[in-house]
Amino acid sequence: ECEQLLKNGFGDFSNWMDYRDYAMIVLFLNCGMRLSELVGINVNDFSENIDPSQPNVVYISLKVVGKGNKERIVYLNEQCVDAIKKYKEIRATVVDVKQKALFVSKQGKRITNRRVEQIIDDRLRKCGLSGKGISVHKLRHTAATLMYQNGVDVRVLKEVLGHENLNTTQI
Repeated sequence: ECEQLLKNGFGDFSNWMDYRDYAMIVLFLNCGMRLSELVGINVNDFSENIDPSQPNVVYISLKVVGKGNKERIVYLNEQCVDAIKKYKEIRATVVDVKQKALFVSKQGKRITNRRVEQIIDDRLRKCGLSGKGISVHKLRHTAATLMYQNGVDVRVLKEVLGHENLNTTQI
């Protein structure tokens, strides 16, 4: 269903909003972000990090503000970096450079939580996944499940998801 959403929910990327929507979904599915964390991302929240033991390896990280106004760092995989890069390139052609919000509406203002939910619902409908109970928060659960299934330790997963309590992560 994740592949179906990413492959069939976008068509031919005919406008800048396709790139925006794709980047949002990729972040949800790969990073397990909360809706409010995604909406709160600013263009300058990204950092490049070099591993001293591997100077040729560059990691891209993102600062997000989670529950309780707590900041945490999310590391982006190649799919996330690629989606954000493509979106930022096209975003620069349609959004005022003074706008600090990464994800913006047609009006060029920071996108709202409700609008993101509507976009996800629309993309689910386009690829034939509507009516299955999939929501933005379910995408967060999916990311956590995929990480766990691919060997991420539950204690590491707790930090990745920004949970206070390990029991929350285990659920």
